[in-house]
Amino acid sequence: MSRVGTRDPERQNDAAPRLPIGTDELLAGDLRPDDVVDLEVRYGNGDAFALLKLLGMVGPFEVVSPWELKTPGGDTLIHAGGYAAVPFGEGHPLLKDFVNAFLGSNRQLAFPQQSASEWRAALSANLVALLASVAPDHASSRVFLTNSGAEAVETAMKMALAYRPKAKRFVNFQRAYHGKTLGALALTPNEGYQAPFRPLRDVVTLPYGDAQAVADVLDDQANEIAAIVVEPVLGEGGVFRPPPGFLAELGRLAGRHGIPVIADEVQTGLGRTGHWFASVADGLVPDIVTLAKPLGGAMVPVGATLARNEIYRALLPGTASKRHSNTFGGGSLASAVAMRSLEILVEQRLDLRARQLGDRGLERMRRTVESYPNLLAEARGAGMLFAFTLKPILGFKVPGVPAEAVEALTSFLALRAMQEAGVHACYSDNGNHVVRLTPPLTIPDELFDQLFDRIDEFAETNPRPMKLLQWLPLQSLLKLAKRAFD
Repeated sequence: MSRVGTRDPERQNDAAPRLPIGTDELLAGDLRPDDVVDLEVRYGNGDAFALLKLLGMVGPFEVVSPWELKTPGGDTLIHAGGYAAVPFGEGHPLLKDFVNAFLGSNRQLAFPQQSASEWRAALSANLVALLASVAPDHASSRVFLTNSGAEAVETAMKMALAYRPKAKRFVNFQRAYHGKTLGALALTPNEGYQAPFRPLRDVVTLPYGDAQAVADVLDDQANEIAAIVVEPVLGEGGVFRPPPGFLAELGRLAGRHGIPVIADEVQTGLGRTGHWFASVADGLVPDIVTLAKPLGGAMVPVGATLARNEIYRALLPGTASKRHSNTFGGGSLASAVAMRSLEILVEQRLDLRARQLGDRGLERMRRTVESYPNLLAEARGAGMLFAFTLKPILGFKVPGVPAEAVEALTSFLALRAMQEAGVHACYSDNGNHVVRLTPPLTIPDELFDQLFDRIDEFAETNPRPMKLLQWLPLQSLLKLAKRAFD
């Protein structure tokens, strides 16, 4: 609720307002870690940071090398927690040197909304060329640049709706994650995320990997469906691959009805799964592709929506070509970093490295599951996307407590225990009993092997889920349980 000001503007002096914290302080490292956390709790998403503080995982973390972090207590962690957005590690020299060169020589507009831009143009051309290298019929496709994966998905949805103006419904899949902005949220079937914001856009949610369910829905509702939206591998859902042949059959079914397929490659694309585009590698040639995370090189936020020419122009035709726009998308710095990131990925063939290390890492994880079956239920991987499914911390039903809450508590405690073993890992938004690892694609071989040595140490120290309780003081544990079960 707004409040009416009480100060008389005529009596205000001309002194500049005082900003309490200066950039010089931060560059000098004068802000203590506890002060940083207090500011986050007070002025930001306080409950989230309070939870991380309870877990002893709030940081802030110091970058030791592109692949290692240091906690405020001085412990060194292997960085496997970048949610697939850290392809080269933190502040990789190749990117830092490029950014310095760019800032010293660039003469293009920062945000060229009403003019051509060499960086935006070149990035778009390179993205289309990369897609066309594995899907040649995309050689005439076009690119719309955004600031995030969710925004790329929103753009894709609008393209599909413009292309099929009489169709207002989307098809998605269980455990999918496509973002939390309002349109993308409708495609993310998570009750806790969706419930406060309904009604959302009309969506039919099907079991992931069930081609017959897709066929049945399309036979019955094809004229009402604007697009099918699919992740080639469920990322936030816990690194689940579809059954062999599913994606190819999905493309065939959609094509029979003239329905576009949107492949959300925000997490799987650009080498992470061992392929430039996981959807194409699995037999699907999508009509629209969304990209983001690795494109920013862990330096800038940037996303992209690639679409067939006719679909792109359905949204942005002629004098209506400003019907969808954004202020910062395609900005010169973001486009330049994305272009250099793409070059590094391709020049170093990090797709092949992800495939090689992915096989090696998954084999290590499966051996760990075999050795500690009371703690770990399953290991899964797709290139350098890895996931463990954990056994629940309580092996029995607690009256009045949802199973999802117990699973979430188990994951939180496992993340804390992994940090004790020297690993910074990822929580899974749509997989409460899952912990994921997304190490940089450039991680040195020795550190990669150490990562799984430390995972073994984590499992050896916590052979049963109840042992995870040892890492938190009782008072913190009770507070954490209350948050998880409320």
